[in-house]
Amino acid sequence: MSHLTALDTLDVRFPTSAQLDGSDAMNPDPDYSAAYVILRTDDPDGHEGHGFAFTIGRGNEVQCVAIEALRHLVVDRPLDEILGDLGGFARALTEDSQLRWLGPEKGVMHMAIGAVINAAWDLAAKRAGKPVWQLVSEMTPEQIVALIDFRYLTDALTPDEALDMLRRAEPGRSDRTAHLLAAGYPAYTTSAGWLGYSDAKLTRLAQEAVADGFGTIKIKVGRDVEEDARRVKIAREAIGPDIGLAVDANQRWGVAEAVEWISRLAPAGLSWVEEPTSPDDILGHAAIRKGVAGVRISTGEHGQNRIVFKQLLQAGAVDVLQIDAARVGGVNENLAILLLAAKFGIPVYPHAGGVGLCELVQHLAMIDYVAISGTMDDRAIEFVDHLHEHFREPVQISHGRYGAPRAPGFSAQMLPASLAEFAYPTGTAWHTPITSQVSAKEHENS
Repeated sequence: MSHLTALDTLDVRFPTSAQLDGSDAMNPDPDYSAAYVILRTDDPDGHEGHGFAFTIGRGNEVQCVAIEALRHLVVDRPLDEILGDLGGFARALTEDSQLRWLGPEKGVMHMAIGAVINAAWDLAAKRAGKPVWQLVSEMTPEQIVALIDFRYLTDALTPDEALDMLRRAEPGRSDRTAHLLAAGYPAYTTSAGWLGYSDAKLTRLAQEAVADGFGTIKIKVGRDVEEDARRVKIAREAIGPDIGLAVDANQRWGVAEAVEWISRLAPAGLSWVEEPTSPDDILGHAAIRKGVAGVRISTGEHGQNRIVFKQLLQAGAVDVLQIDAARVGGVNENLAILLLAAKFGIPVYPHAGGVGLCELVQHLAMIDYVAISGTMDDRAIEFVDHLHEHFREPVQISHGRYGAPRAPGFSAQMLPASLAEFAYPTGTAWHTPITSQVSAKEHENS
Protein backbone atom coordinates (compact mmCIF):
# COMPACT_ATOMS: atom_id res chain seq x y z
CA MET A 1 0.00 0.00 0.00
CA SER A 2 1.39 3.40 -1.03
CA HIS A 3 1.60 6.25 1.46
CA LEU A 4 2.11 9.99 1.45
CA THR A 5 5.64 10.18 2.77
CA ALA A 6 6.47 13.89 3.00
CA LEU A 7 5.07 17.40 2.80
CA ASP A 8 7.73 19.83 1.56
CA THR A 9 7.35 23.61 1.39
CA LEU A 10 9.33 26.20 -0.57
CA ASP A 11 9.28 29.99 -0.34
CA VAL A 12 9.31 31.06 -4.01
CA ARG A 13 9.25 34.74 -4.98
CA PHE A 14 9.52 36.62 -8.28
CA PRO A 15 10.79 40.25 -8.32
CA THR A 16 7.85 41.58 -10.35
CA SER A 17 7.94 44.91 -8.50
CA ALA A 18 10.98 45.84 -10.57
CA GLN A 19 8.76 46.36 -13.61
CA LEU A 20 5.56 47.28 -11.71
CA ASP A 21 3.81 44.19 -13.07
CA GLY A 22 0.77 43.61 -10.88
CA SER A 23 0.72 47.14 -9.48
CA ASP A 24 -2.59 48.57 -8.31
CA ALA A 25 -3.94 51.21 -5.93
CA MET A 26 -3.58 49.03 -2.83
CA ASN A 27 -0.53 46.99 -3.86
CA PRO A 28 1.92 49.32 -5.63
CA ASP A 29 4.99 47.06 -5.49
CA PRO A 30 4.02 43.36 -5.54
CA ASP A 31 6.55 40.56 -5.81
CA TYR A 32 4.44 37.67 -7.03
CA SER A 33 5.16 34.73 -4.75
CA ALA A 34 4.12 31.18 -4.00
CA ALA A 35 4.17 29.30 -0.72
CA TYR A 36 4.75 26.10 -2.65
CA VAL A 37 3.92 22.61 -1.39
CA ILE A 38 4.96 19.20 -2.70
CA LEU A 39 3.24 16.04 -1.48
CA ARG A 40 5.70 13.21 -1.93
CA THR A 41 4.75 9.54 -2.01
CA ASP A 42 6.21 6.07 -2.26
CA ASP A 43 3.89 5.38 -5.18
CA PRO A 44 5.70 3.03 -7.61
CA ASP A 45 4.75 5.36 -10.47
CA GLY A 46 6.59 8.23 -8.78
CA HIS A 47 3.63 10.60 -8.68
CA GLU A 48 3.79 13.79 -6.58
CA GLY A 49 1.19 16.42 -5.79
CA HIS A 50 2.04 20.09 -6.33
CA GLY A 51 0.12 23.12 -5.08
CA PHE A 52 0.66 26.60 -3.64
CA ALA A 53 -0.83 29.60 -1.92
CA PHE A 54 -0.32 32.87 -3.78
CA THR A 55 1.04 35.95 -1.98
CA ILE A 56 2.76 39.14 -3.13
CA GLY A 57 6.07 38.96 -1.28
CA ARG A 58 6.58 39.80 2.38
CA GLY A 59 4.77 37.30 4.57
CA ASN A 60 5.23 34.42 2.15
CA GLU A 61 7.37 32.79 4.84
CA VAL A 62 4.38 32.95 7.22
CA GLN A 63 2.25 31.18 4.64
CA CYS A 64 4.90 28.46 4.33
CA VAL A 65 4.88 27.91 8.10
CA ALA A 66 1.09 27.56 8.01
CA ILE A 67 1.39 24.83 5.39
CA GLU A 68 4.02 23.09 7.51
CA ALA A 69 1.55 23.07 10.41
CA LEU A 70 -0.65 20.64 8.44
CA ARG A 71 2.07 18.00 8.19
CA HIS A 72 0.65 15.84 11.00
CA LEU A 73 -2.66 15.55 9.14
CA VAL A 74 -1.04 14.42 5.90
CA VAL A 75 2.22 12.49 6.24
CA ASP A 76 2.11 8.71 6.59
CA ARG A 77 -1.53 8.45 5.52
CA PRO A 78 -2.37 5.80 2.89
CA LEU A 79 -2.80 7.32 -0.56
CA ASP A 80 -5.96 5.36 -1.26
CA GLU A 81 -7.49 6.73 1.93
CA ILE A 82 -6.77 10.33 0.89
CA LEU A 83 -7.48 10.14 -2.82
CA GLY A 84 -10.45 7.83 -2.44
CA ASP A 85 -12.25 10.41 -0.28
CA LEU A 86 -11.07 13.91 -1.15
CA GLY A 87 -14.16 15.34 0.51
CA GLY A 88 -13.26 13.64 3.77
CA PHE A 89 -9.61 14.67 3.39
CA ALA A 90 -10.61 18.33 3.00
CA ARG A 91 -12.84 18.18 6.06
CA ALA A 92 -10.05 16.57 8.08
CA LEU A 93 -7.89 19.63 7.40
CA THR A 94 -10.55 22.26 8.10
CA GLU A 95 -11.82 20.52 11.25
CA ASP A 96 -8.56 19.97 13.12
CA SER A 97 -9.58 20.81 16.68
CA GLN A 98 -6.63 23.12 17.41
CA LEU A 99 -5.74 24.61 14.02
CA ARG A 100 -9.40 25.53 13.51
CA TRP A 101 -9.03 28.17 16.23
CA LEU A 102 -6.75 30.13 13.87
CA GLY A 103 -9.64 30.58 11.46
CA PRO A 104 -12.01 29.04 11.33
CA GLU A 105 -11.83 28.63 7.55
CA LYS A 106 -10.27 32.00 6.80
CA GLY A 107 -6.95 33.76 6.63
CA VAL A 108 -3.47 32.32 6.31
CA MET A 109 -4.44 28.95 7.76
CA HIS A 110 -7.29 28.43 5.32
CA MET A 111 -5.09 29.38 2.37
CA ALA A 112 -2.57 26.80 3.60
CA ILE A 113 -5.33 24.20 3.69
CA GLY A 114 -6.32 25.16 0.14
CA ALA A 115 -2.73 24.70 -1.05
CA VAL A 116 -2.55 21.19 0.41
CA ILE A 117 -6.01 20.22 -0.88
CA ASN A 118 -5.10 21.46 -4.36
CA ALA A 119 -1.85 19.47 -4.22
CA ALA A 120 -3.90 16.38 -3.36
CA TRP A 121 -6.09 17.01 -6.40
CA ASP A 122 -2.98 17.38 -8.55
CA LEU A 123 -1.81 14.01 -7.25
CA ALA A 124 -5.21 12.38 -7.75
CA ALA A 125 -5.48 13.62 -11.33
CA LYS A 126 -1.96 12.45 -12.17
CA ARG A 127 -2.74 8.98 -10.84
CA ALA A 128 -5.96 8.97 -12.87
CA GLY A 129 -4.14 10.13 -16.01
CA LYS A 130 -6.49 13.10 -16.49
CA PRO A 131 -6.48 16.88 -16.01
CA VAL A 132 -8.42 17.99 -12.95
CA TRP A 133 -11.21 19.61 -14.97
CA GLN A 134 -11.88 16.32 -16.73
CA LEU A 135 -11.53 14.21 -13.59
CA VAL A 136 -14.22 16.19 -11.77
CA SER A 137 -16.44 16.60 -14.83
CA GLU A 138 -16.60 12.83 -15.26
CA MET A 139 -17.64 12.21 -11.65
CA THR A 140 -21.25 11.33 -10.92
CA PRO A 141 -23.41 14.05 -9.39
CA GLU A 142 -23.39 12.06 -6.16
CA GLN A 143 -19.58 11.97 -6.10
CA ILE A 144 -19.35 15.73 -6.66
CA VAL A 145 -21.84 16.47 -3.88
CA ALA A 146 -19.83 14.25 -1.52
CA LEU A 147 -16.79 16.52 -2.06
CA ILE A 148 -18.55 19.57 -0.60
CA ASP A 149 -18.95 20.68 2.99
CA PHE A 150 -22.52 22.03 3.13
CA ARG A 151 -22.18 23.24 6.71
CA TYR A 152 -23.37 26.86 6.88
CA LEU A 153 -24.79 26.69 3.33
CA THR A 154 -28.13 24.92 3.63
CA ASP A 155 -30.13 28.14 4.08
CA ALA A 156 -29.04 28.95 0.52
CA LEU A 157 -28.13 25.61 -1.08
CA THR A 158 -28.91 22.09 0.15
CA PRO A 159 -27.20 18.88 -0.95
CA ASP A 160 -30.44 17.80 -2.65
CA GLU A 161 -30.62 21.07 -4.61
CA ALA A 162 -26.99 20.70 -5.67
CA LEU A 163 -27.61 17.11 -6.71
CA ASP A 164 -30.61 18.16 -8.80
CA MET A 165 -28.58 20.89 -10.55
CA LEU A 166 -25.78 18.47 -11.36
CA ARG A 167 -28.20 15.83 -12.64
CA ARG A 168 -29.89 18.37 -14.93
CA ALA A 169 -26.50 19.28 -16.39
CA GLU A 170 -25.35 15.68 -16.79
CA PRO A 171 -26.92 14.80 -20.19
CA GLY A 172 -24.97 17.50 -22.06
CA ARG A 173 -21.56 16.82 -20.54
CA SER A 174 -20.07 14.92 -23.47
CA ASP A 175 -21.13 17.53 -26.03
CA ARG A 176 -19.79 20.36 -23.87
CA THR A 177 -16.52 18.52 -23.34
CA ALA A 178 -16.10 18.13 -27.09
CA HIS A 179 -16.86 21.83 -27.61
CA LEU A 180 -14.42 22.84 -24.87
CA LEU A 181 -11.64 20.76 -26.36
CA ALA A 182 -12.29 22.20 -29.82
CA ALA A 183 -12.98 25.85 -29.01
CA GLY A 184 -11.46 26.54 -25.60
CA TYR A 185 -12.87 28.92 -22.96
CA PRO A 186 -13.20 32.73 -23.28
CA ALA A 187 -10.53 34.90 -21.62
CA TYR A 188 -10.21 38.55 -20.75
CA THR A 189 -6.91 40.28 -20.01
CA THR A 190 -5.52 42.58 -17.33
CA SER A 191 -2.02 42.66 -18.79
CA ALA A 192 -2.57 46.10 -20.31
CA GLY A 193 -3.84 47.87 -17.25
CA TRP A 194 -1.45 47.81 -14.30
CA LEU A 195 -1.54 51.11 -12.46
CA GLY A 196 2.21 51.70 -12.75
CA TYR A 197 2.19 51.60 -16.57
CA SER A 198 2.56 54.78 -18.62
CA ASP A 199 -0.24 56.07 -20.87
CA ALA A 200 1.74 55.03 -23.93
CA LYS A 201 2.25 51.54 -22.62
CA LEU A 202 -1.43 51.24 -21.64
CA THR A 203 -2.48 52.26 -25.15
CA ARG A 204 -0.06 49.92 -26.88
CA LEU A 205 -0.90 46.89 -24.73
CA ALA A 206 -4.65 47.53 -24.97
CA GLN A 207 -4.48 47.63 -28.76
CA GLU A 208 -2.35 44.49 -28.80
CA ALA A 209 -4.92 42.72 -26.59
CA VAL A 210 -7.69 43.52 -29.06
CA ALA A 211 -5.53 42.29 -31.94
CA ASP A 212 -4.90 39.09 -29.98
CA GLY A 213 -8.64 38.40 -29.80
CA PHE A 214 -9.57 39.43 -26.24
CA GLY A 215 -13.14 40.67 -26.00
CA THR A 216 -12.61 42.53 -22.71
CA ILE A 217 -9.66 44.28 -21.08
CA LYS A 218 -9.43 45.36 -17.45
CA ILE A 219 -7.47 48.27 -16.01
CA LYS A 220 -6.60 49.21 -12.42
CA VAL A 221 -8.10 52.31 -10.81
CA GLY A 222 -8.36 53.89 -7.37
CA ARG A 223 -5.29 56.06 -6.91
CA ASP A 224 -6.70 59.40 -8.12
CA VAL A 225 -10.12 60.03 -9.64
CA GLU A 226 -8.91 62.55 -12.23
CA GLU A 227 -6.10 60.23 -13.29
CA ASP A 228 -8.56 57.32 -13.48
CA ALA A 229 -11.02 59.26 -15.63
CA ARG A 230 -8.19 60.11 -18.00
CA ARG A 231 -6.83 56.53 -18.14
CA VAL A 232 -10.29 55.02 -18.65
CA LYS A 233 -10.85 57.45 -21.55
CA ILE A 234 -7.45 56.51 -23.03
CA ALA A 235 -8.28 52.81 -22.76
CA ARG A 236 -11.70 53.22 -24.35
CA GLU A 237 -10.24 55.18 -27.26
CA ALA A 238 -7.54 52.54 -27.71
CA ILE A 239 -9.94 49.56 -27.87
CA GLY A 240 -12.96 51.14 -29.52
CA PRO A 241 -16.64 50.95 -28.60
CA ASP A 242 -17.21 47.23 -29.13
CA ILE A 243 -14.64 45.77 -26.71
CA GLY A 244 -15.52 45.36 -23.04
CA LEU A 245 -13.74 47.59 -20.52
CA ALA A 246 -13.69 46.60 -16.84
CA VAL A 247 -12.03 48.43 -13.96
CA ASP A 248 -10.61 47.08 -10.71
CA ALA A 249 -10.27 49.20 -7.55
CA ASN A 250 -8.71 46.45 -5.43
CA GLN A 251 -10.74 47.38 -2.30
CA ARG A 252 -9.65 51.02 -2.40
CA TRP A 253 -12.88 52.86 -1.57
CA GLY A 254 -15.43 53.29 1.17
CA VAL A 255 -19.09 52.92 0.19
CA ALA A 256 -19.97 56.57 -0.51
CA GLU A 257 -16.60 57.18 -2.13
CA ALA A 258 -17.12 54.18 -4.42
CA VAL A 259 -20.50 55.44 -5.60
CA GLU A 260 -19.08 58.88 -6.41
CA TRP A 261 -15.91 57.53 -8.07
CA ILE A 262 -17.73 54.93 -10.18
CA SER A 263 -20.19 57.58 -11.35
CA ARG A 264 -17.23 59.56 -12.69
CA LEU A 265 -15.93 56.57 -14.66
CA ALA A 266 -19.24 55.11 -15.86
CA PRO A 267 -19.61 57.26 -19.01
CA ALA A 268 -16.73 55.29 -20.59
CA GLY A 269 -19.00 52.23 -20.63
CA LEU A 270 -17.87 49.71 -18.02
CA SER A 271 -18.37 45.95 -18.20
CA TRP A 272 -18.03 45.77 -14.43
CA VAL A 273 -16.33 47.43 -11.46
CA GLU A 274 -14.28 44.98 -9.42
CA GLU A 275 -13.60 45.02 -5.67
CA PRO A 276 -14.88 48.55 -5.01
CA THR A 277 -14.62 48.13 -1.23
CA SER A 278 -13.58 45.69 1.51
CA PRO A 279 -14.08 42.08 0.39
CA ASP A 280 -15.79 41.34 3.73
CA ASP A 281 -18.37 44.14 3.43
CA ILE A 282 -21.39 42.35 1.98
CA LEU A 283 -23.83 45.15 2.79
CA GLY A 284 -21.37 47.73 1.49
CA HIS A 285 -21.26 46.00 -1.88
CA ALA A 286 -25.06 45.88 -1.93
CA ALA A 287 -25.25 49.62 -1.20
CA ILE A 288 -22.69 50.43 -3.91
CA ARG A 289 -24.59 48.29 -6.42
CA LYS A 290 -27.79 50.14 -5.60
CA GLY A 291 -26.04 53.51 -5.75
CA VAL A 292 -24.62 52.96 -9.25
CA ALA A 293 -27.58 51.15 -10.77
CA GLY A 294 -26.73 50.00 -14.28
CA VAL A 295 -23.02 49.45 -13.58
CA ARG A 296 -22.21 45.85 -12.73
CA ILE A 297 -20.39 45.17 -9.46
CA SER A 298 -17.95 42.28 -9.02
CA THR A 299 -16.02 40.80 -6.12
CA GLY A 300 -14.71 37.50 -4.76
CA GLU A 301 -10.97 37.54 -5.41
CA HIS A 302 -10.38 37.97 -1.66
CA GLY A 303 -13.52 36.17 -0.53
CA GLN A 304 -12.22 34.08 2.33
CA ASN A 305 -14.73 31.22 2.34
CA ARG A 306 -18.00 29.91 0.93
CA ILE A 307 -20.03 31.71 3.61
CA VAL A 308 -18.95 35.14 2.35
CA PHE A 309 -19.93 34.13 -1.19
CA LYS A 310 -23.26 32.81 0.04
CA GLN A 311 -24.06 36.12 1.72
CA LEU A 312 -22.97 38.21 -1.27
CA LEU A 313 -25.47 36.27 -3.35
CA GLN A 314 -28.24 36.31 -0.74
CA ALA A 315 -27.86 40.09 -0.30
CA GLY A 316 -27.99 40.81 -4.04
CA ALA A 317 -24.61 42.49 -3.66
CA VAL A 318 -22.95 41.42 -6.92
CA ASP A 319 -23.69 41.11 -10.62
CA VAL A 320 -20.48 39.17 -11.37
CA LEU A 321 -18.76 36.74 -9.03
CA GLN A 322 -15.06 35.96 -8.92
CA ILE A 323 -13.45 32.82 -7.61
CA ASP A 324 -9.77 32.30 -6.82
CA ALA A 325 -8.17 28.86 -6.93
CA ALA A 326 -5.68 29.64 -4.14
CA ARG A 327 -7.71 31.75 -1.71
CA VAL A 328 -10.41 29.45 -0.27
CA GLY A 329 -10.17 25.78 0.71
CA GLY A 330 -9.10 24.40 -2.64
CA VAL A 331 -11.12 22.65 -5.35
CA ASN A 332 -13.75 21.39 -2.93
CA GLU A 333 -14.83 24.78 -1.58
CA ASN A 334 -14.71 26.35 -5.04
CA LEU A 335 -17.15 23.70 -6.24
CA ALA A 336 -19.53 24.85 -3.52
CA ILE A 337 -19.14 28.47 -4.68
CA LEU A 338 -19.74 27.54 -8.32
CA LEU A 339 -22.92 25.71 -7.35
CA LEU A 340 -24.10 28.70 -5.31
CA ALA A 341 -23.49 31.04 -8.25
CA ALA A 342 -25.38 28.73 -10.59
CA LYS A 343 -28.37 28.58 -8.25
CA PHE A 344 -28.51 32.38 -7.98
CA GLY A 345 -27.97 32.86 -11.71
CA ILE A 346 -24.81 34.95 -11.31
CA PRO A 347 -21.99 34.57 -13.87
CA VAL A 348 -18.51 33.66 -12.66
CA TYR A 349 -15.43 35.46 -13.98
CA PRO A 350 -12.50 33.68 -12.25
CA HIS A 351 -9.62 35.74 -10.88
CA ALA A 352 -6.19 34.81 -12.22
CA GLY A 353 -2.91 36.59 -12.84
CA GLY A 354 -0.42 36.25 -10.01
CA VAL A 355 1.90 33.31 -10.33
CA GLY A 356 0.17 30.12 -11.41
CA LEU A 357 -3.35 31.36 -10.80
CA CYS A 358 -4.22 31.18 -14.50
CA GLU A 359 -2.90 27.62 -14.59
CA LEU A 360 -5.14 26.56 -11.69
CA VAL A 361 -8.38 28.44 -12.14
CA GLN A 362 -8.88 27.45 -15.77
CA HIS A 363 -9.74 23.96 -14.49
CA LEU A 364 -12.47 25.32 -12.20
CA ALA A 365 -14.12 27.39 -14.94
CA MET A 366 -14.10 24.38 -17.23
CA ILE A 367 -15.70 22.19 -14.53
CA ASP A 368 -18.41 24.83 -14.21
CA TYR A 369 -19.07 24.75 -17.96
CA VAL A 370 -19.09 20.98 -18.38
CA ALA A 371 -20.73 19.81 -15.14
CA ILE A 372 -22.50 22.71 -13.39
CA SER A 373 -23.78 25.79 -15.23
CA GLY A 374 -23.48 24.33 -18.72
CA THR A 375 -22.76 27.69 -20.32
CA MET A 376 -19.94 30.03 -21.32
CA ASP A 377 -22.32 32.94 -21.95
CA ASP A 378 -21.26 36.10 -20.11
CA ARG A 379 -18.25 34.31 -18.66
CA ALA A 380 -14.50 34.60 -19.10
CA ILE A 381 -11.33 33.69 -17.22
CA GLU A 382 -8.89 36.45 -16.39
CA PHE A 383 -5.53 36.19 -18.17
CA VAL A 384 -2.31 37.95 -17.24
CA ASP A 385 0.78 37.27 -19.31
CA HIS A 386 3.29 36.82 -16.49
CA LEU A 387 5.43 33.91 -15.29
CA HIS A 388 3.80 31.07 -17.22
CA GLU A 389 7.21 29.96 -18.46
CA HIS A 390 8.00 28.62 -14.99
CA PHE A 391 5.34 25.88 -15.17
CA ARG A 392 5.62 22.43 -16.65
CA GLU A 393 2.20 22.79 -18.31
CA PRO A 394 1.64 26.53 -18.82
CA VAL A 395 -1.69 27.88 -20.00
CA GLN A 396 -2.28 27.99 -23.72
CA ILE A 397 -4.02 31.12 -25.03
CA SER A 398 -5.12 31.48 -28.65
CA HIS A 399 -7.37 34.18 -30.12
CA GLY A 400 -8.46 35.29 -26.68
CA ARG A 401 -9.40 31.83 -25.40
CA TYR A 402 -7.90 29.33 -22.99
CA GLY A 403 -7.13 25.94 -24.49
CA ALA A 404 -8.37 23.10 -22.31
CA PRO A 405 -5.47 21.43 -20.46
CA ARG A 406 -4.74 17.91 -21.69
CA ALA A 407 -1.94 16.81 -19.34
CA PRO A 408 -2.80 14.89 -16.16
CA GLY A 409 -2.85 16.99 -13.00
CA PHE A 410 -3.81 20.50 -11.90
CA SER A 411 -1.22 22.37 -14.05
CA ALA A 412 0.39 23.44 -10.77
CA GLN A 413 3.88 21.97 -11.10
CA MET A 414 6.72 24.45 -11.47
CA LEU A 415 9.99 23.63 -13.18
CA PRO A 416 12.83 22.55 -10.83
CA ALA A 417 15.13 25.21 -12.30
CA SER A 418 12.57 27.93 -11.54
CA LEU A 419 12.09 26.71 -7.99
CA ALA A 420 15.86 26.90 -7.46
CA GLU A 421 16.35 30.27 -9.15
CA PHE A 422 13.53 32.06 -7.35
CA ALA A 423 13.77 30.43 -3.93
CA TYR A 424 13.85 33.21 -1.36
CA PRO A 425 16.33 34.49 -0.31
CA THR A 426 18.92 32.03 -1.59
CA GLY A 427 17.97 31.79 -5.27
CA THR A 428 20.11 33.47 -7.90
CA ALA A 429 17.27 35.83 -8.85
CA TRP A 430 17.62 37.45 -5.45
CA HIS A 431 21.39 38.00 -5.60
CA THR A 432 20.89 41.28 -7.52
CA PRO A 433 19.08 44.20 -5.89
CA ILE A 434 15.53 44.41 -7.16
CA THR A 435 15.94 47.97 -8.41
CA SER A 436 18.63 46.80 -10.85
CA GLN A 437 16.49 44.15 -12.50
CA VAL A 438 14.46 46.27 -14.92
CA SER A 439 15.41 45.05 -18.36
CA ALA A 440 16.48 47.18 -21.29
CA LYS A 441 13.37 46.02 -23.09
CA GLU A 442 11.17 47.46 -20.37
CA HIS A 443 12.98 50.78 -20.60
CA GLU A 444 12.35 50.83 -24.33
CA ASN A 445 8.67 49.97 -24.03
CA SER A 446 7.72 52.04 -21.00
